[in-house]
Amino acid sequence: MSEHCLFCKIARGEIPSRKVYEDDEVFAFHDINPVAPVHFMLIPKRHLVSLLEADESHAALLGRMLTLAPKLAREQGLENGFRTVINSGRGGGQEVFHLHIHIIGGGNIPPMVKRS
Repeated sequence: MSEHCLFCKIARGEIPSRKVYEDDEVFAFHDINPVAPVHFMLIPKRHLVSLLEADESHAALLGRMLTLAPKLAREQGLENGFRTVINSGRGGGQEVFHLHIHIIGGGNIPPMVKRS
């Protein structure tokens, strides 16, 4: 974990959060500025700046996170589906530089891209 990273501090319990899930490798918590009725983030406890920094050594962790996402989504009441978002790097809109997966659902989720 990184000493100054916001999400590392949340995972260590130094900053309060509304925890959804925790195990030895990952931590999930509700977003403080939700964009939908259900909006939580799934992060690795191991500090990884973004998906841009991921390599083969992260394959098991990334697979674990992606297979855990639907389980947690269902537990949060998202039986009909959900959206996952991973912003990677400044050019991808990432604001907190610790890899995180947004799991978003419930209500009326608009399309990601408007089609003409």
